[in-house]
Amino acid sequence: MVIGNLGSDPEMRYTPSGIPVTSFSVATNRRYTTRDGENREETEWFRVVAWNRLAEQCNQYLTKGRRVYAEGRLKSDTWVGNDGQTRFRNEINASAVVFLDSAGERSGPRDSFDGGDQFASGPPPQDDDDLPW
Repeated sequence: MVIGNLGSDPEMRYTPSGIPVTSFSVATNRRYTTRDGENREETEWFRVVAWNRLAEQCNQYLTKGRRVYAEGRLKSDTWVGNDGQTRFRNEINASAVVFLDSAGERSGPRDSFDGGDQFASGPPPQDDDDLPW
């Protein structure tokens, strides 16, 4: 699960079999004060990948700067670039994306997810009575 702002507009493409896939970057910020009283801010980037209907909805409604909640399976990749430097990427294969602000709103964090537009892919949630344990 990650909450942050889109760093760029989503990019939608199609697999050879015609399945839509949309990817976008999400930046999360952490602000803290060091022991010396210095204020610091760190930004962590995540690549979010959405498939099928969720991909179409993310491509249609998301733009750079929008605040989102993305949930899904985390995949981490490490590789060595052409310059010899080790590269690292966190990728979320999204099962749900919640739009936390309206298209015109670009303000700070929200207190809750109330009012957010949620889109999910995959099977519908199960009631506890349907679980085998």
